[in-house]
Amino acid sequence: MEEVQKLEKRKKTPNKKSIEELERVVIRLAGDSGDGMQLAGLKFTSASVMLGNDVSTFPDYPAEIRAPQGTLAGVSGFQIHFSSTEIYTPGDKLDTLVAMNPAALRVNIEDLKSTGILIINQDSFTPRALSKAGYSISPLDDGTLSNFRVFPVNITKLNKEAVSSIEGISSKQINLTRNFFALGLISWLYARPLDSTIKWIEKKFSNRPAIVKANAKTLKAGYYFGETNEFLSVQYTVPKAEMKPGLYRYISGSQALALGLATASQLANRELFFGAYPITPASDLLHELVRLRGYGVKTFQAEDEIAAIGSIIGASFGGSIGVTGTSGPGLALMSEALGLAVITELPLILVNVQRAGPSTGMPTKPEQSDLLQVLFGRNGESPLPVFAPQTPGDCFKLAIKAVRIAIKYMTPVVLLSDAYLANNIDPWKIPNLSKLSPIEINNPRKSSMGSDGRFTPYTRDENLARPYVVPGTKGLEHRIGGLEKEIITGNVSYDPVNHEKMVNLREQKVSGIGKEIPSQVVEGPSKGDILVLSWGSTYGAAHTASENLRKEGFSVADTNLRFLNPLPANLGKILSSYKQILIPELNNGQLHFIIQARFSIIAESLTKVQGKPFHVEEIETVIKNIIGGIEHD
Repeated sequence: MEEVQKLEKRKKTPNKKSIEELERVVIRLAGDSGDGMQLAGLKFTSASVMLGNDVSTFPDYPAEIRAPQGTLAGVSGFQIHFSSTEIYTPGDKLDTLVAMNPAALRVNIEDLKSTGILIINQDSFTPRALSKAGYSISPLDDGTLSNFRVFPVNITKLNKEAVSSIEGISSKQINLTRNFFALGLISWLYARPLDSTIKWIEKKFSNRPAIVKANAKTLKAGYYFGETNEFLSVQYTVPKAEMKPGLYRYISGSQALALGLATASQLANRELFFGAYPITPASDLLHELVRLRGYGVKTFQAEDEIAAIGSIIGASFGGSIGVTGTSGPGLALMSEALGLAVITELPLILVNVQRAGPSTGMPTKPEQSDLLQVLFGRNGESPLPVFAPQTPGDCFKLAIKAVRIAIKYMTPVVLLSDAYLANNIDPWKIPNLSKLSPIEINNPRKSSMGSDGRFTPYTRDENLARPYVVPGTKGLEHRIGGLEKEIITGNVSYDPVNHEKMVNLREQKVSGIGKEIPSQVVEGPSKGDILVLSWGSTYGAAHTASENLRKEGFSVADTNLRFLNPLPANLGKILSSYKQILIPELNNGQLHFIIQARFSIIAESLTKVQGKPFHVEEIETVIKNIIGGIEHD
C-alpha cells in the first residue's frame, strides 16, 4: 500500500513533464490469453475514437482455446494505430510495446522500432516464466534490449497494492485487474481520457460493486503512476484527425456484416434467417446477429456445416433471406449444397471468413486462400457471384449489395471476408438509412403456364432470373431439386442439348450481373509505370504503399477489386495502361493466376502466407524494385 499511497498524495501535483505532439502512433498490448489484452486494447481504441483520431486495429488471438500459461503459443496481442491523418492499416513497426510476461516479449519484440518504448511487467520475469518463453538469461539483464527505451514496471505488485484493500475482492480477481493498470499507464503516456472506460466498467459490472471499484481504482493507479514516475519524462499527444462531418462509431468487419445483413432484411421487408455452425473466425457473425433478433433476424446454430447450409436453402425456398457464415474448412463441407443452390437458382448469401489453411491450419490467423475454392470448388459448371469487402465499413455496403443481387438474379452470392477484416476496427460514419433504396422482391401470384396448363418455374425475365415463387402459392405448385431441369418447364431432363443450354443460361445470368457492378476506379495516374492491383482486405497496405510512393514522385497507381466474379467491365482497359502490374495477396498467387489467364498479361505476384497481413513497407520495397527494373531496361 505504501507506494500506492505515495501516488495518491502526488497525483494533484502539476505535471511538469514535457509534452510532445506526434502525427501517428502504433502500440501493441501483449500478454497471456487470459491477461485481458483484447479488452484493454478495445478500451484504448474507444478513447482514441472519442478524441477524434482515426484508428485501425489488429487483434491477434492464439489458436488454442487455452494454451499453457506463459508459453509462446498462448500469447494474445492487440495492436492500435491512431493518427491525426487518415490511415488504412494497423501500422507496421511499433512505437510502443507493452509486454505482460516473457513470452509476450519474445513473440513481439522483433516488431518494435529501434529506440521504441518497451514497457515490461517486471514481476512476471521469474525463472520459471523465462524458461517457458525459451530464455536462459533474462533479457532485462543480458543487453539484448539495449536498442529500446525499456521501462520495467512492477505491474503485478502495484496493481495488488491498489486493489487488495477492497472488501469482497479475491486474490484471483485481483490478478485479473492487471490489464486495467497497464491500460491506465499507456493512457497517461498518450494522453487518453479515462472517463469512457470508467463508465464502461460501471455499466459492465453494475451488479458487482467490488469489481467496479477494483478496476476503476487500478486504472487510475496506472495513470497516476505514469504521471508521477520520474523515468517516464515525456507525455505524447496525437491531435484529432480531420474527418467528414457526421455521426461515427467504431466497428469491426463482423459487426458491419451483421448490421448490413439486418439492414438488407429491413429494406426487403423480409425475415433474415441465419443458420450456421460455429467456426473461427466466422463465429462472431452469429454472435452479432443474435443481438439483432428484434429486427427481423432469426438465428439457428446447426449441428454441422452441412445442416447449416441446408437450413438456409430451406429458408430461402420458403421466402426468407437465407444466410450462412463459415470459414475455409466449413466451406469445403458446404460445397455440394452450394451447388444445389446454384442449380435450383435460389437466392442466399454465404459469408466465408477466410483463415490460414489447409485443413484446420491456423484458425485465428488471416489468409486470402479460398478465392479459387469459391470460384471453382464445386462439381460441374457452377458459377456464382463473388464479392470481397475492402474495409470493415465496406462490409456493411457489400452485405446489402449481395442481398440485392441474390434476389434480383435468383442466385447464391459469396462474400469473401477474412480473419483480419472480421476483427479489424475502424471508425465508421453511420449512413443515412433513409437514402437506401428498397430491395424489391416479386413473389408472383400468377405466372406463365405451359401448354399443359402447368406453371413453368424456369421462365426467365430480362435478367435471366426465374420467378421467385413462395411454396404454397395456389396454382404455382412446382418442383425443384438437384437434377437438371428442362429449360422452361423445370421437369427433370437428361437431354444433352437441354443440359448445355441450362449450363450456359446460368453462366450468362451471372455474367449479366456485370451491369450492376460499378466501373473500377484507380487511385493515382491513369497510366504509368506500375499498377498495384489488390483485392479485399489487402486494400489498406496496398493503397498506403502506393500513396506514399506517389508523394515521393513515383509513377504508381493502385486499385482494389471488390467484385471478383464477374470482374468489372473496364478492368482490362485499366490493366493495359501500365507497364507492369503488381498483385499483392495473402495466398500463393490465386488472383494473379486468374488475371493472367483472363487477360493474357504478365503480372508480378507478391504473396504472403504467414498468418499476418502485409506491412506497408513490404509492398513499398517491391514496388521500388520493379520500377528500378523498368528504368534500367
